[in-house]
Amino acid sequence: MHYKPSLWPVSVKGVALDRELRVLLLRNERDEWELPGGRLEIGPAGGGSAAPDSSPAETLERELLEETGWRVTVGPQLEAGTWIYEPIPDRRVLILTYGCIVQTPDQKPVLSHEHKQLGLFHRREVPDLNMPEGYKRAIAAWYEQTVE
Repeated sequence: MHYKPSLWPVSVKGVALDRELRVLLLRNERDEWELPGGRLEIGPAGGGSAAPDSSPAETLERELLEETGWRVTVGPQLEAGTWIYEPIPDRRVLILTYGCIVQTPDQKPVLSHEHKQLGLFHRREVPDLNMPEGYKRAIAAWYEQTVE
């Protein structure tokens, strides 16, 4: 029998707050709210046309700019935001979440073609949103580090 190692996509997500301390979320095709971010680009050798990302922080800076128009400085990786998500049966993704500092927090974010809706939510609204618990834990952890 030939051994084939597991290959898991890695998705890097960011918790970003505006000036009013509202968290930026995007509604996806499954009608779930999610944090902005995306997969690490591995470059042409992996079949893609984009240059490879040199780090998760670079991925996140690029993805937030593409998805929302926000420029961010990537902060610490949130331990509560590292988890395995199964968005559809037999499809697992490793999620790495970082806190982000928005460089222009007064700038209104812009919805890209990648999502159905963009929202800014106060901390108290997050628990009632339709979104995976791993995102909720990451958001709570970033609020604890930055607001309290």
